[in-house]
Amino acid sequence: MDNLGLLADGFGAVLTPENLLYAAIGVLLGTFVGVLPGIGPAMAVALLLPVTYGLDPISAFIMFAGIYYGGMYGGSTTAILLNTPGESASVMTALEGNLMARAGRAAQALATAAIGSFIAGTIGTILVVFFAPALASVAVEIGAPSYFALMVLAMVMVTSVLGGSWLRGFIALFLGLTIGLVGLDINTGQPRLSFDQPLLADRIDVVVVAVAIFALGEALWVAAHLRRSPAHVIPVGRPWMSGADLKRSWGPWLRGTAFGFPFGALPAGGAEIPTFLSYVTEKRLAARKGHDEFGRGAIEGVAGPEAANNASAAGTFVPLLALGLPVTATSAVMLAALQGYGMEPGPGLMTDQPELVWALIASLLVGNVLLLVLNLPLAPLWAKLLRLPRPQLYAGILFFATLGAFATNLQAFDLFLLLLLGLLGLMMRRFALPVLPLILGVILGPLMEYRLREAMAISGGEVSALWSEPLAVVIYVIVAIAVVTPLVVRRVRPAPAAVAYDEGLDLTADDEEKVR
Repeated sequence: MDNLGLLADGFGAVLTPENLLYAAIGVLLGTFVGVLPGIGPAMAVALLLPVTYGLDPISAFIMFAGIYYGGMYGGSTTAILLNTPGESASVMTALEGNLMARAGRAAQALATAAIGSFIAGTIGTILVVFFAPALASVAVEIGAPSYFALMVLAMVMVTSVLGGSWLRGFIALFLGLTIGLVGLDINTGQPRLSFDQPLLADRIDVVVVAVAIFALGEALWVAAHLRRSPAHVIPVGRPWMSGADLKRSWGPWLRGTAFGFPFGALPAGGAEIPTFLSYVTEKRLAARKGHDEFGRGAIEGVAGPEAANNASAAGTFVPLLALGLPVTATSAVMLAALQGYGMEPGPGLMTDQPELVWALIASLLVGNVLLLVLNLPLAPLWAKLLRLPRPQLYAGILFFATLGAFATNLQAFDLFLLLLLGLLGLMMRRFALPVLPLILGVILGPLMEYRLREAMAISGGEVSALWSEPLAVVIYVIVAIAVVTPLVVRRVRPAPAAVAYDEGLDLTADDEEKVR
């Protein structure tokens, strides 16, 4: 059966009253959590991951799709209304979006972000329908050495190329790999880093790690810098766009989608680079057309980066579903959800669990529609939510984080791990260590170890087996190029923040750090 036929079967599973209700609940919950200050989509998904436990896998992932897109929309809302990006990919949206809001055009900024997200997410998901199965069919033939090399590529690219500091990125990766080693050795049954604690024999649950690092670590960090007064929120009317706004937005929506999807679909994706490229492109095009409003609240500066952000998010499902490689923090948490249901990520997922995979893809499209239908009218309500005092807000986050961690295994010991890892998350923020390499290390570490041992067993212990396949050699060459290229570029070209100044983007100190 062709891909469109399989997608139709996925819609058949999604378009039932019960599953549509789960999708709507997921959109509302994801937006509710994602719209809160400082909480990006990754933290929203991690915090609400335990909510899906107890559901049928298909229903759970339909709800997850809603949470995912809801969290993405919530991040753009805080960026526009509070100038507080929930993640680094929203920095460019905040630059012009907050200026539009201060100029009395918050409604138009929210509308172009929502519609652009819908268009980019829809196009990106349709592309996933065609690219993911094709990549999976090829990936099934990949041997252990090449698969190990792919994981090395994902880790190196995410850790060193997309991060601001190689040293900090590799420290975070080392911490994640160390956490992933805890438990019994799969082959020998020997305990590793368990400190004679029987409850650590079965490894640390990824859900506990994700909730602790994202939710608890962020809550503790905010508490350490707590302001008791609620944040100043710019009033929002009913989101709408005039004909002139639509005319100025449709080009950036399409160009942003073209920038975002390829970066997300690569096993080294990320939305920071395409959002920056989209922003600079729209600024240059606006200057050529003679109506450059950048620096005063240009709608193109919201439409393009937000479309690039969501297209990149959709593109991450290509390596996630076809190769089992998460390339963003959000997709890493979703991979943890797959493992929570006992499903092994990788090329065999699309053939072993076709009903689940195609229902998930269909639910992404349905969730995208529900996001636009439900959240545009509710934008004023989400703005009021931002007025919650910070102490009550983060007390609620701590409560749900604790409840979610306990619900994974119903073990009080998990609460101790939650606190310990939450303190680790706090220290990572204190020393500006990136979170994504740690999560990747926890999830991919055991998988890398399995592929490494498989390759060594086949070769009788010969290390040369790791580059015995042509694909593995090609991947290692790409890794070498990816490591060397930034070093060369930094010597001949200024950093992104410096380019931003040259372009007149007027970055704040916080924005400058996030762009780096």
